[in-house]
Amino acid sequence: MAADKPEVLLIGATKPVMVEGLSPVVTLHKLAEAKDQEAFLAQIAPRVRGIAIAYTSNRIDGPFMSRLPKLEIVASFGVGYDHIDARWAGEHGIIVTNTPDVLNEEVADTALGLLLCTVRELPQSERYLRAGKWPEIAYPLTKATLRDRTVGVVGMGRIGRAIARRLEAFGVPVVYHSRNPQPGVNYKHYPNLVEMARDVDILLAILPGGASTKNLINAQVLDALGPDGIFINMARGSVVDEPALIKALQEKRIMAAGLDVFANEPNVPKELIAMENVVLFPHVGSGSVHTRRAMDQLVVDNILAWFAGKPPLTPVPETPYPPKQRAS
Repeated sequence: MAADKPEVLLIGATKPVMVEGLSPVVTLHKLAEAKDQEAFLAQIAPRVRGIAIAYTSNRIDGPFMSRLPKLEIVASFGVGYDHIDARWAGEHGIIVTNTPDVLNEEVADTALGLLLCTVRELPQSERYLRAGKWPEIAYPLTKATLRDRTVGVVGMGRIGRAIARRLEAFGVPVVYHSRNPQPGVNYKHYPNLVEMARDVDILLAILPGGASTKNLINAQVLDALGPDGIFINMARGSVVDEPALIKALQEKRIMAAGLDVFANEPNVPKELIAMENVVLFPHVGSGSVHTRRAMDQLVVDNILAWFAGKPPLTPVPETPYPPKQRAS
């Protein structure tokens, strides 16, 4: 009977994979379709036991979750979950899941594409051809190449390792920065980010967002990277001090940048758009039909496992399984 189904709130886009996967098992409430979302939430809040999050900018913080007294699980789309107060959830016995692993290879592929586009000016050369300039004069030789560069990866998690494997295949030396050396990783570890930036030619950021990494790539790091340096951001817009990056590019204190993420998406600073030495992607790291379907399905699978009395498939570190007792 429908009344016996657990009630789940879907926040964000009503993705077919999520809707079709969850609807037979749970009573699915779609926030995006409510004309008055506050009234809708007030009506269903006492009964909601789960939240499914599609791609959304909604902040799922303590005050929001506290409105749902029966909440047990928050299943979020994407690897990053800085839009959720996972620490608060863990302290209150609520499981939070994300969608790791299924997007690693896609994001790593995109990272290499962005890196090559930035280093070899591939989008610029294509625009040059389309503008009809090739018959007049050949596109100028690019100043940069991967042949004489070392890449410093900022973050060496699952995706960082996948990127590093590809760089190795390209014959490009790799080093990395993280708070602690990663087990099973043989690349040189730098505990100090500024020191690594000074020693490498390219910085590639692939680490979580959130308060602990906000503006990690700042003016000091960019100055250490230097006038021949290139910065690639596949992480979150928040990990770089965007005004400092713009200034470093304008003043030629670094050579170029390739960016898939921005501080205030989908709004991109006009200064970045105006620069020819910057390659800009509209946050397409995992953006293929194949990978997005796998991510959607993992959201579904986490919720279905939970309400079938099984452990969640991909709980985040702040909400280990079994969960702590809900705080009073």
